[in-house]
Amino acid sequence: MRNTLIGLAVLAGAGPAAAGEIASAYTDLDFGRDCATVAMAGPDDGDWQDFVCSGWRGYPVLLSIADLRASAFYGFPPAGDRPFETFAAFNAVGPRIEWRIENEGDRSTPFATIHRWTVEGAEGQRTEVLVVSRVAQLADRQGCVVGLVTASGHPEANEAARRLADERARSFACGTDAPVEVGRPPGFGSPRTSGSRAAPR
Repeated sequence: MRNTLIGLAVLAGAGPAAAGEIASAYTDLDFGRDCATVAMAGPDDGDWQDFVCSGWRGYPVLLSIADLRASAFYGFPPAGDRPFETFAAFNAVGPRIEWRIENEGDRSTPFATIHRWTVEGAEGQRTEVLVVSRVAQLADRQGCVVGLVTASGHPEANEAARRLADERARSFACGTDAPVEVGRPPGFGSPRTSGSRAAPR
């Protein structure tokens, strides 16, 4: 697992982070290396699996896969069920996650993730979408999708996703605020409470 910090605020050389400085960290997501299966369907229980994966400095990534659709939760989950958020079409998550980190003195807190997904379309066409999510903290355990940025055909998609994360994620009210759409992302399913067992069949 690689955790590489790359500053995206106004940085002047190396040195300790200034208060409120925002930077990016990247982690790899390899199912065979970084994830463990924590639950899966029985013989008569459909086709689903739940995974817990390594994230950034102790912040886990929880993945649920059902009916060729994925749902991802970043950070510390609530005690009960968590939202299953996914695209209506078949989809898959990418192998790398960008974490937006706020550095304040000696404290570094990830507040958002940017994760590239591939969404299947008609006639074999695929659309890449950057999914921006709020990272659930240990104190509030509130994580959800903040916005969707169409990456296919948009060379500035990464910058747009970072702006969206920095401006919206920390104040975003999960379950109340609607995700922001930039470009024309494929249809995104409404958040449903439950785990992978509530995924489309």
